[in-house]
Amino acid sequence: MLLQGVELKKYFPVTSGLRLGTGRSWIKAVDGVSVHVDEGETLGIVGESGSGKTTLARLFLCLERPTAGALRFDGVDMGSFSRADLARYRRAVQAVFQDPYSSLNPRMRVQDIVAEPLPPEAGLSRAEVRERVAEVLGLVGLNRAAAALYPHEFSGGQRQRIAIARALVTSPRLIILDEPVSALDVSIRAQILNLLKGLQERLGMAYVMIAHDLAAARYLSTRLAVMYAGKLAEVGECSAVYSAPLHPYTHALLSAALPLHPAAPRQRIVLSGEIPNPLHPPPGCRFHPRCPQVLPQCATDEPGWQEVRPGHATACHLYG
Repeated sequence: MLLQGVELKKYFPVTSGLRLGTGRSWIKAVDGVSVHVDEGETLGIVGESGSGKTTLARLFLCLERPTAGALRFDGVDMGSFSRADLARYRRAVQAVFQDPYSSLNPRMRVQDIVAEPLPPEAGLSRAEVRERVAEVLGLVGLNRAAAALYPHEFSGGQRQRIAIARALVTSPRLIILDEPVSALDVSIRAQILNLLKGLQERLGMAYVMIAHDLAAARYLSTRLAVMYAGKLAEVGECSAVYSAPLHPYTHALLSAALPLHPAAPRQRIVLSGEIPNPLHPPPGCRFHPRCPQVLPQCATDEPGWQEVRPGHATACHLYG
């Protein structure tokens, strides 16, 4: 396993009252999630807004510290990492963010933006840095002359290519893709997805793709993790989850996605209510207030994690 999260939790404190610390409660953004990423694969993480998928990505990037649980990289607990270990990890795990307009510094030339993650201790000369920048720009379909320009001189799709080049410059083993195409025009999305797929085949790195666009997740992912209200609902091979989903929430989520063919039969499952308040999540299964297949125990007992088919697991009382 390249990266593994074990029972990860991330709670954010919320205080009320005039004095700090009075009436404290917790937003349970991620609540006991265990997930892993293997070398060279793409793990897609999907769910509604507020499901916790972006917080999970921030834990992977060390932008947040887990409240509880463990992160392991190459089998080593990251809680024991020294400062040097953490610096190496951040070079090995890079990110491409959602909005190419805000993720690039408008005051910096592309040369400096792309070269920024390169560590000083690598001892590269200016000429070597320029060559490395030109190399990764070429990988994403931009020419050497682009290095001298500023972000405002590029379209949205070109800016996202620059962001991908910046992520590639340290030769990472894993890239976190946080909604990498959702801010782009529909005509450009396929180009960026094809680019990402081609780069993975050529360079052999792994991806974690955070997405609410189920079509994009299906195209790029080898495995899929479905999140709901801070918890995992289902994990399995992407083709298995799409063809035979286990959890009622996954059924509803996929029913809202466009079919691969316009003539394909489609039955939309409309859920009542909204995703629960993370300050006061419901007891038992967090999906039970909206579940069309709810059982009596769903309201009181939290479902355990069960492997229903090889490599395809869910947390649902329907499989108890």
